[in-house]
Amino acid sequence: MKVFLLLLLSPLQGVGANGDQEEDFRFCGDRNQTQNSSVIYEHSPANISIENTAQALIIKRPFLPNRRSSYYKYTLPPTLGRYRFCIYWFKANRTLRLVYGKQSFLLGRDPSNSITQGKESQKTERTSTSIFNVSYVLKGGKNTSLASASEYSFSLQGNYFSEIKESMTVWEQDVEKHLNTLDSLIAQPLPPAAGAKEQQMLRRELGKLENILAKVEFEGQNQTFGKATVHATVLRVQPTQAPQHLAFASQREKGREVHGFAVDLPSSLFMMAKEKEEVLEHRVLLVDINSQTMFQDENRSHVLGDKVVGISLVDMVVANLSDPVVLTFFHNQLPRNVTPLCVFWQEDTTDSSGSWDSYGCATVTRDSQTDCRCNHLTYFAVLMVSSPDITYVHRDYLSIITYIGCLISALASICTILFLYFRSKQRDQIMSMQIHMNLLGAIFLLDITFLISEHLASSSSEAVCRAGGLFLHFSLLSCLTWMGIEGYNLYRLVIEVFNAYHDHFLLKLCLVGWGIPFFCVTLIFLASWTNYGPFSIPIHESVGGRSTNATICWITSPLIHNVVNLGFFSLVFLFNSVMLGAMVREIVRQNKKGHKLKHVLALLGLSILLGIPWALVFFSFTSGIFRLVSLYIFTIINSLQGFLIFLWYWTMVLQARKSPDMQSSSDSVKLQPNSRESHLG
Repeated sequence: MKVFLLLLLSPLQGVGANGDQEEDFRFCGDRNQTQNSSVIYEHSPANISIENTAQALIIKRPFLPNRRSSYYKYTLPPTLGRYRFCIYWFKANRTLRLVYGKQSFLLGRDPSNSITQGKESQKTERTSTSIFNVSYVLKGGKNTSLASASEYSFSLQGNYFSEIKESMTVWEQDVEKHLNTLDSLIAQPLPPAAGAKEQQMLRRELGKLENILAKVEFEGQNQTFGKATVHATVLRVQPTQAPQHLAFASQREKGREVHGFAVDLPSSLFMMAKEKEEVLEHRVLLVDINSQTMFQDENRSHVLGDKVVGISLVDMVVANLSDPVVLTFFHNQLPRNVTPLCVFWQEDTTDSSGSWDSYGCATVTRDSQTDCRCNHLTYFAVLMVSSPDITYVHRDYLSIITYIGCLISALASICTILFLYFRSKQRDQIMSMQIHMNLLGAIFLLDITFLISEHLASSSSEAVCRAGGLFLHFSLLSCLTWMGIEGYNLYRLVIEVFNAYHDHFLLKLCLVGWGIPFFCVTLIFLASWTNYGPFSIPIHESVGGRSTNATICWITSPLIHNVVNLGFFSLVFLFNSVMLGAMVREIVRQNKKGHKLKHVLALLGLSILLGIPWALVFFSFTSGIFRLVSLYIFTIINSLQGFLIFLWYWTMVLQARKSPDMQSSSDSVKLQPNSRESHLG
């Protein structure tokens, strides 16, 4: 009965303070006062909250713009016992009134003689106690009862309080506890099959951290939390008639690739916030993460120093700023073959993780710092994009040369194979001709599979692309192997006994020329079928600062490519160089008999036949104009290898027909195309 009477009488206590004016929001409850206590009125980012402790009744909401203090303390009646209190919000004059028993307080205004104004709050131990018989009323709505609790919170939307939720006050130790949890999750190595779900789980934890930072209570205008992988800084910004820009610089981190960062927020950001929301304090959140674990895209893009910085304004989505936000990364001197690119994390609404995007961001690079000027707020980073001193224009030229060269080379290889097949069938000619035919066949397969590789990568079937990558690798290794066999054939002609002949010699060579590549690709495929498939090649285009990828069907593991391909080619190149040196010695010895042009042509043709120009691939590790020139030479010669062999062969044939008397020379007979063990038939 007493509780029922209190509910009937309590609304009447506060009405007299404001005449007949109807409040827009009312919160009422019973409080047991067990000791001398007070009412503490503090600020809150964008909501009103009521917390009850044995020492005080704590009420928080955004202060009025003309307040003189950020903290008020009002003395409650000294008589102990149970008190009914109500809090009234009047939108028209933007006042908050507390009626406590028979006393009435206009919160946030200068205190009267009977009310004392306190200094800024100090950290004290507070014992939470529950509020009973709780109810609230929104203007025009029904009186709604709530369960007993020690704290209640109501969000502010357009100066109206709505969307009730119960919560606990967030203290600094709560932030540190959540940061430690997030650090532990990031430190745990993700399994190799980890994908979007694991990263989304980490980013959900990051979202919880942002929610905690929006509510945390701390002293001063800014506070930084965290000591390990994740650091968080909260900046309080008080609205003014003429908003000012806000600058912040993080502490320098020694021993890291990125030493620190600085943020410059334009005044237009806070002008926009003032126009959109009538809040009396803004909170800027800066989240500094020294790990890329939760920001991995499908291209496995590399972030400079694994540094990701998040910038946000509490309760606001910021985009299309008239003045850019400037985020500066301080770092070590960057390598010459990479270009920094400012990007932001674009969350994907599908099942995929997300991706890095540079839209709305401009990159300004200096010696030891990179400025990112962006027109929105989110998580930012600097990508390390491969930039080998070659513009997109040269890449287009090289691609055109490669495609045309491979097409011409494939056709020329088929023509040369057919001609060699229908030539003389003398035993002393067959061996060399058939070795050349196998080499040309390998070149033909390499050209064709390369031409269709990019088209297979764009197909929807991943199995088809894996098969295409495997066959392209098989063709490359076959080409290298038969070039090595050509070197061995040259060794037989120059160093071994002149008339040496072995039973089933060609069959043995075919088992080596085609068997070794087949064994290698089969072993790699059986080790893991994912070693072949779509392979993305990052290409940086300077126009618009966009980053794109070219995808082919190839080896997905860079380690396998470097060890198998470059290692195998190095062995073939070393062996063939020695064989070419022996041939040069033979040519110098024959030079006393003349025919210099024929010897020069023979030397050039043998170089192409043995794959010596492929050594230009080693110059791709250089930089500058020398690298560009070497790439052009490498692309032209090697894409046209089959065609150049075709031209060389016919040049040697015509040269032999003009000088038939040269066949009588035992020293030069080895070099003639129509001789008994000539190099091309």
